[in-house]
Amino acid sequence: MKRFLFALVATVAITAPALADEGLAKEKHCTTCHSAEKTKVGPSYKNIAKKYADQKDAEAKLVTVIMKGGTGSFGTVAMPPQPSVNDAEAKQLATWILGMK
Repeated sequence: MKRFLFALVATVAITAPALADEGLAKEKHCTTCHSAEKTKVGPSYKNIAKKYADQKDAEAKLVTVIMKGGTGSFGTVAMPPQPSVNDAEAKQLATWILGMK
């Protein structure tokens, strides 16, 4: 029984942040243009993570793009600024995206 409870608690602890960030992405309408694995209007979260994987300042770059918008990183379609996302939420989203592999 102790092993089962430990496994359950460990599973919840590991998956809860991912679900929370996915929920935030849905709440902030990120999923209108992005998905985990497929390109929609914008690149998939996994493609973003792959592109920025080796960059030390990747999180800061993504936070800036989320907050202020950007263009040219993944083609000609511009990402508009997201004024409904605050700094802490942008950091949380960037961390979540960069963790996708």
